[in-house]
Amino acid sequence: MSVTRIDEDEESSVKLPATRIDILSLFPEYFRGPFDESMIMQARKKGLLDIHLVNIRDFADNKHRRVDDRPYGGGPGMVLMPDPVSKAIHSVKTSKARVIYLSPQGKKLTAAKCRELAAYSHLILLCGHYEGIDQRVIDQEIDEEISIGDYVLTNGCLAAIVLVDACVRFIPGVLGHELAAAEDSFENGQLDCPHYTRPEVFNGQTVPAVLLSGDHQKIALWRKTTAFKITQQIRPDLLEND
Repeated sequence: MSVTRIDEDEESSVKLPATRIDILSLFPEYFRGPFDESMIMQARKKGLLDIHLVNIRDFADNKHRRVDDRPYGGGPGMVLMPDPVSKAIHSVKTSKARVIYLSPQGKKLTAAKCRELAAYSHLILLCGHYEGIDQRVIDQEIDEEISIGDYVLTNGCLAAIVLVDACVRFIPGVLGHELAAAEDSFENGQLDCPHYTRPEVFNGQTVPAVLLSGDHQKIALWRKTTAFKITQQIRPDLLEND
């Protein structure tokens, strides 16, 4: 059954293909909660996002559904065997698919990379498990490796959830306001500015007067300069990359 993506701000006659994401892992049930809540759930209901969960064990060729073995050369831990992983990838791969391996050895996930990935109509996310996967799968099947940070998780499922959540925000129609993603942290090479809402006074602290002025030029300047100061204090490395 085909799924279409419809932007809320457009006429109902304008339809786009849904973004398809296939997630390959040993624990498909791991994703049920996060993908059944909040913005991702709404994106799925709207037909903006089509997520499929694939169990790598289904492609094992032994009665115990074993997909891992000891590494050549010795060492601790186990490694995912190439055959079931490769078969799992090919079971969902299309000509337009971008195949990504979630791995500590990958390039760090950034807002720019998320925007780039959101433009693909089909993503295949391979979750790392144990000590990793056979290098021959990476050489033959993977388009790129991505890491969500300089640390190691017990498996790549959480990393896949983070990547999906960060990417879907850039799919047209997912957020309530089309400019929301463009004004978030990292989009302009720096962190976001502070935000305030009612009440005007809370625990003796008032909202900055400029935000109550109604002068949109002054407000824009305040937000820009404040964001720069915060970035300079907390993440000066972001400014060094400019």
